[in-house]
Amino acid sequence: MQQRENLASRLGFILISAGCAIGLGNVWRFPYIVGQYGGALFVLIYLFFLVILGIPVMSMEFSVGRASRRSIASSFHVLEPKGSKWHVFGSLGFLGNLMLLMFYTTIAGWMLIYFVKSASGAFAGMDAAAVGGVFEALTLNPALMTVGMVASVAIGMAVCGMGLQNGVERITKWMMLALLAIMVILAARSVTLPGAAEGLRFYLMPNLSVFERYSVHEVVFAAMGQSFFTLSLGIGSMAIFGSYIGKERRLVGEAVNITLLDTFVAITAGLIIFPACAAYGVAADSGPGLIFVTLPNVFNNMAGGRLWGSLFFVFLSFAALSTVIAVFENIVAGAMEKWNWSRKRAVLVCGVVLMVLSLPCILGFNVLSGFQPLGKGSGVLDLEDFIVSNNLLPLGSLIYVLFCVSPWGWGWKNYLAEANTGKGIVMPRQLRIYLTYILPLIILYIFVSGYIGIFGGSS
Repeated sequence: MQQRENLASRLGFILISAGCAIGLGNVWRFPYIVGQYGGALFVLIYLFFLVILGIPVMSMEFSVGRASRRSIASSFHVLEPKGSKWHVFGSLGFLGNLMLLMFYTTIAGWMLIYFVKSASGAFAGMDAAAVGGVFEALTLNPALMTVGMVASVAIGMAVCGMGLQNGVERITKWMMLALLAIMVILAARSVTLPGAAEGLRFYLMPNLSVFERYSVHEVVFAAMGQSFFTLSLGIGSMAIFGSYIGKERRLVGEAVNITLLDTFVAITAGLIIFPACAAYGVAADSGPGLIFVTLPNVFNNMAGGRLWGSLFFVFLSFAALSTVIAVFENIVAGAMEKWNWSRKRAVLVCGVVLMVLSLPCILGFNVLSGFQPLGKGSGVLDLEDFIVSNNLLPLGSLIYVLFCVSPWGWGWKNYLAEANTGKGIVMPRQLRIYLTYILPLIILYIFVSGYIGIFGGSS
């Protein structure tokens, strides 16, 4: 086995882990559901669930990674009791990282393409219908989408190929700092637009009338689901960075810092989007339409819109690429462990395999558009997202929790000792009953409700 690489700094660890958690869901999904489910009221419920759900599970992923000094591909092998079968999930988690990138690289490619279009002035003079047509034309053009996907994979390969410290840590650190700076600049511009106050009110004022449209259960479940999925927990994408750090800091505190950064990005995205949409009288719709149709129209009408639009798509590209790099590093590390490959060989083989496996997602919008696995209007991307988001993430998180609290797994004492090694916030041993009995039930509830929401009507 090759000598384990390490991260050079605590800041690098926090920013890389945050970069993995911060993705496009923070940007278009979070602001939309905040507005849909009651503004600041929803944010408060969301933060509550981040504390009771996200932080404990993240601390468990970090603990398994740091104690084993391995990626998800082999960490359970190292820590499980002899004769047990926990390691079977390691292979599933490794494949989960691969499947996540099989559709995420396509979306990252869209961001890169839109940055080029925005910077080159391609949207100048277009009306709303024409801007909407640009996105439709993109999805019908498999060659152009393949160029974007290959570019996003190639960036991940180049960064990971340079090594952990010189590539992944150094470049992700600067990418994340630039992302945060660009977001603050964009938010400052957006909230000072004429008419922005209405958007801020919609976004930030608690709105109890939401309960006229939705039940308390629906609002709470939406907040619970967003808090759980926003951190990309369950497939070891956090555990890998735990395996690269020393024992100087307790892991709950590190999980808190990363969660705060992730939340800052999500909330600031809303400060960019809602005031701008209100200022120009456009609806802040959810999904791809918000990013690829609504906002290019907003920037078209804004003074200096080409600059602001380009900055926005740079920010989106960095959010997407930070996740691509972090998850690809997990795949590379797993390949190095499983087959004792060099870093360069693992990067090359995994990169080429990922490019090939990403093609069905691209073709699902055009050549394979007749394949609608989850019902009318769905495609390959929806199926891959469903397998990862509704299955591997919740079930993987449940396995991490059970592994850390069960006497048949790694066990409570081992987890607590690892999590509480170093300086910082302590994981209280008094939480044992909650973490052992209640937290698994909450995760199971999210898993089952996700299925009911898709196949049995609204949750």
